Formats: sequence, C-alpha cells, structure tokens
Amino acid sequence: MIRKLHHNAYRCRDSEQTRIFYEEFLGLPLVSTLEINETKSGRPTQTLHTFYQLEDGSCLAFFEAPDMPFEFKNQHDYDLHIALEVSREAVDSMLAKGKAQGIETRGISDHGFFDSVYFRDPNGYVIELCAKRDGHDEGMDPALNGARDKLQRWTAAKPAKVA
Repeated sequence: MIRKLHHNAYRCRDSEQTRIFYEEFLGLPLVSTLEINETKSGRPTQTLHTFYQLEDGSCLAFFEAPDMPFEFKNQHDYDLHIALEVSREAVDSMLAKGKAQGIETRGISDHGFFDSVYFRDPNGYVIELCAKRDGHDEGMDPALNGARDKLQRWTAAKPAKVA
C-alpha cells in the first residue's frame, strides 16, 4: 500500500538557480544530488538530479538534462502547481519576502478552509504555499463534504471541452 510521497520530480533549466529558489528562498534544504552519466537504456547523458526535503521527509526533485530537449513554459495554476503546507504566519512573511526579492508573487487567496500565496520558480512552475484555516479537516473529509456527489454532478453536467 502507498504510504506517502517520496518525491515529485520535474525538469529544471539550471540546477543552481533552482537551488537558490528552493533552498534559499523557500528554505527547503538540498539533501541529495545524483549525477547520471548513462540512461537505463544505455544512452550517455550528463544529467543532474537534485532533491529538496520537506519537513515530513518527502522531497521535491529536479532533473537538469541539457542534452535532452524540453519546452519550459510558465505554467497556469490549473495546468500544474506544487502546493506546500505552511503556517499562517509563513504565508504572510513569504508574501512579503517574495515581493521584496522581485519574485513573481500572487495572493493571499482565500479558499474557504485554507489561505494561499503563489510564486513562480525559475523554471516557470507555480509554487503555492497554503495554510490551513479552522474547518480545514472537515473541508477535506469526504464523509462531510460530499466530494463524490459533487464529482458525479460535475461529470453529468460539465461544459463541452474547448479544442
């Protein structure tokens, strides 16, 4: 059975720029790097895999692979974002810190049972820092929030997809 997230992995443009954002700005320590010189299929490569650890031991990880094409683009929140839990005080302080450092910063967004602030990392990914509010656990409890019923209603009535 699945226990918890070990790591999520994403591509990065530059490992050092990525380290500065995740370690120096967000405060996630760089805990491991793997130099990959050959893929599992035997192709030579020069790739660096870095891991930044969260308090629970899970990691956000990145691959810098200059020899492999990849289209970096600014992600829309609905396409991809990484949401990390913080205290309410951290939401406020990180909002100010992001603005002071000239990092693309948005928020504070009220989601009902949590508040969020958003940043864009050097790779174009959206990072959301969210703080639980009173009622968070009830809001995330499917026995109380009707999640499955809401999904079924959505599925039955959803608008047509835009091509």
